[in-house]
Amino acid sequence: MDAEKTNTSIKVITAVSFLVMVIVNVLAETIPINGQGTGQVSDSYKNLFAPTGLTSAIWGLIYFLLAGYTAYQLGFFNLNKRRFKTDLFEKVGLYFSISSIANATWIFSWHYHLIALSMLLMIIILVCLILIVRQIKEESFSLRENIFIRFPFSVYFGWITVATIANATTLFVSLGWDRFGISEPTWTVMIIAVGLAIGIVTMLRNRDIAYGLVIIWAYVGIFIKHTSASGFAGQYPVVITTVTVCIVLLLIGEVYIIISNRRT
Repeated sequence: MDAEKTNTSIKVITAVSFLVMVIVNVLAETIPINGQGTGQVSDSYKNLFAPTGLTSAIWGLIYFLLAGYTAYQLGFFNLNKRRFKTDLFEKVGLYFSISSIANATWIFSWHYHLIALSMLLMIIILVCLILIVRQIKEESFSLRENIFIRFPFSVYFGWITVATIANATTLFVSLGWDRFGISEPTWTVMIIAVGLAIGIVTMLRNRDIAYGLVIIWAYVGIFIKHTSASGFAGQYPVVITTVTVCIVLLLIGEVYIIISNRRT
């Protein structure tokens, strides 16, 4: 009975924390919090890594997918109750709840320009997602479970990976750091390369196509920002070349995963 109560409590906490996260993020744009939209805060810390605002549209997909997971762990859409992964939902639910509260808190820290605090919160979200993905990786899933469990967190993890790098870049800008005297375009190339390395290693290790596609989406956003007239209008060709090469390499990695998955 105690185990059942614990399981029910975690399900409820997971659902409530998810709703809090979504509500806070919606209010951040509709009020907006501190009189600024999330993108406006980002734009106030100019840097060459930030992608075009269009890429943030992925949050709609992320919330939709996470809503599916939240409903699924409550018992919706699950036709086979025998396969209900109670232990997994307890572990994932704990980490997801922490990440959701951290996400909602991040919004306030970001909108009030508490960039160092926002960086700490972003790291908490990232660590929670790493732990979730590790738990999920150990499981054998049906197609339905892949859709409602694995896919949502792959997409979320991919975006938070890039968001963490972007948040760190913003933190450096807010501190007025001189990048060890390295020029901003060169520093951005280095950051993009680091993001590529993290993305490639993670997607190949986890054989995660969805994760890789999200990294590609973010890098396409950087490419658009640097090539569009409303962005940097081609002022930094070295950044454009680097991000283009990275996109190609990520696509090659995706093809490799698809081929290797078919062989196994």
